[in-house]
Amino acid sequence: MRGMGNMQNMMKQMQKMQKKMQEAQEQLGQEKVEGTSGGGMVKVVVTGHKEVVDVQIKPEAVDPDDIEMLQDLVLAAVNDALKKADELTNNTMGQFTKGLNLPF
Repeated sequence: MRGMGNMQNMMKQMQKMQKKMQEAQEQLGQEKVEGTSGGGMVKVVVTGHKEVVDVQIKPEAVDPDDIEMLQDLVLAAVNDALKKADELTNNTMGQFTKGLNLPF
């Protein structure tokens, strides 16, 4: 019955890995990344869980005659921040999925 020991061992390893993955996920929620646009005129901060926690707009980015430009700057900053959050997630969670073909 040697196979049973191996199976139990493997289950323990999986549980350990799951716990580590959970901790890494929680850690991602604490991490913050910053997206900017317009040379820093608009700055957006998101967590590793892609939650927007801060938006800063410099006064010179606000032109009442050109609201579209400001909207574009905000969009660009948000997308920049989300892209960085994705990279952070991939780097953090990638260590667990190396060699496994799991969709994330």
